[in-house]
Amino acid sequence: MKSDTHALQPAPDAHGHGEHHAGGSRESYLIGFGLSVILTAIPFWLVMSGVLGDKQLTGLAITVLAAIQIVVHMVYFLHMNTRSEGGWTMMALIFTIIMVVIGLTGTLWVMHHLNVNMMPGHDMSTMQ
Repeated sequence: MKSDTHALQPAPDAHGHGEHHAGGSRESYLIGFGLSVILTAIPFWLVMSGVLGDKQLTGLAITVLAAIQIVVHMVYFLHMNTRSEGGWTMMALIFTIIMVVIGLTGTLWVMHHLNVNMMPGHDMSTMQ
């Protein structure tokens, strides 16, 4: 008697992917949404109340909260983790982050040195 191994496997869906879904549950989407709302409301509150006082400190706090919100979106909505796509999505993300950091650092370095080395002694405030 011949065993039918195909009868034990789930039938593929219309796209040929099978029954396994990489998406999150309703609970994870609600957690992500709640965190996103909180991480959006805090910067508005910081700016409108002026609680930190210093504009640079407020800008730094907003930047940190924006970075946290990016991570929340990637985890809860884009479902990025080390297990998805065999780890290749995480490797692509790390590569992208490294390239952006290199590009931004290089740009800021060049602009700083252009600012320091171009037209020494030229003071625009003395011009009438």
